Amino acid sequence: MDTAAYRVNSHRIREEIGKLCSEDKDSMTADYRTRSYYLQKGDFLWIDRHGVDGRADTLLAYLNTVVRMGFSRSQFRAGQIELDLQRIRALDVDRDENQINKVLARLEYNLTKAYLRYATGQRFGFVNPRYVFNRLDVLEKDSLHVSYRGLFDIKMEHGGKLFYATALRKIRTDSVGVFLHECQPSSPLYRRFLTMLNDESVPLNMKPKILVNMERCRWRLHDYPRGHAKYVLVNIPSFHLRAIDGDKELEMRIGCGSMETKTPLLTSYIKRMDINPQWIVPRSIIKNSMMRHAGNAFYFQSNHYFARNRKTGETLPPERISWGVLNDDNFLIIQEGGEHNSLGRIIFRFDNSFSVYLHDTNSRGVFSREERGVSHGCVRVERPFDLAVFLFDDKNDKRIDKVRYSMSADVSSLGVSGRRKRAEEIPDTLNRSMLIGSVEVTPKIPVFITYFTLYPDKEDKLQEYADVYGYDSVIYRELNNYR
Repeated sequence: MDTAAYRVNSHRIREEIGKLCSEDKDSMTADYRTRSYYLQKGDFLWIDRHGVDGRADTLLAYLNTVVRMGFSRSQFRAGQIELDLQRIRALDVDRDENQINKVLARLEYNLTKAYLRYATGQRFGFVNPRYVFNRLDVLEKDSLHVSYRGLFDIKMEHGGKLFYATALRKIRTDSVGVFLHECQPSSPLYRRFLTMLNDESVPLNMKPKILVNMERCRWRLHDYPRGHAKYVLVNIPSFHLRAIDGDKELEMRIGCGSMETKTPLLTSYIKRMDINPQWIVPRSIIKNSMMRHAGNAFYFQSNHYFARNRKTGETLPPERISWGVLNDDNFLIIQEGGEHNSLGRIIFRFDNSFSVYLHDTNSRGVFSREERGVSHGCVRVERPFDLAVFLFDDKNDKRIDKVRYSMSADVSSLGVSGRRKRAEEIPDTLNRSMLIGSVEVTPKIPVFITYFTLYPDKEDKLQEYADVYGYDSVIYRELNNYR
């Protein structure tokens, strides 16, 4: 009997693991963490002088479920792990590629790599949306620098040093099964998608859409609609808004950002409603759409624009808006509030880093269209007054009447080109006591701007929506690392 073939040498195992690290070109975070652990001479986690115990079988049982998740066992090295486990337990080794120290090195490395890949993916998602979406649309580019348009700003959990340290500790304490169970997605919608993915009656061309929406359910967000009795949910692919208050529901059509100026995905709290707001025109619109009208007093008058110097506070009437004013970042171009305003009669404000909001519009025809990607990023709502009433915690009739009056009154007489009119210039037909300019939303109401191309309607029936921004394709491409 050739006993040398069965001689275990820890130094040889480490040498073989070093080779595996250098040969491994996979680039997921879990792969980097695996290589880093062994390159820093981390202790063996799965193997010892007795071989490999049941912890590996527990992990393998979980790895064998990835096929049901739409992934390939080979991307988690499950087949190789299975073969090497059989070799070690049957002592089926030789002096070549299956020499005992090579087999043990493969098991040690592949078990850790597969374990971290699986645990991280199921716990936080296999795709990092903040990374992929915020590097999608180029904003500015030169030979030295590229900046991107922000498209995702939802607070969520990610696998950091503490998570990986905990994951490795769970192997040592024989808690692999408990830990992997805790890593499973908790969303009921995830489980629904998983069942749907494995339903043979579901057409094959639906599988990619199910996969990417399953992935969205894996993301561990800091806040979820189901955690609130009252909230506002905007799902961009459906072009709809749903406002939920217990068993009461308000639903309406929306218009959102175009393909070039996508509405960002975010979570915030609606804190205030401004009625008859002024609109500060974004610099991008000034540069791309307004410069050609420089010096055209009729254009600026008919659209109720004026300019204001942000440093001195000086206001300029429409006839003084020149090319130089438009090109000067010190000047704001502002549209007066009223029925002509692009924001419509009311805007719903919430903190966010994109300066986007929910608001009314003076272009009501947009809601009769099927494809409603029309804005520069904000969300236009079909029934703004109904949404305002929904947001009130106290349905005070007097305050509701004031909002209704203010949203329909002719307020153009209150100020022209930034100049406030004197009291004697305001017509008697305008009831100043009924006008309301701003209303605090107390308590603040959560708002979720999200993106699902498969999502339950109010009857809990799954509805399919077009991938209007191409995000499904982005996620699916990333998931190919596991397919």
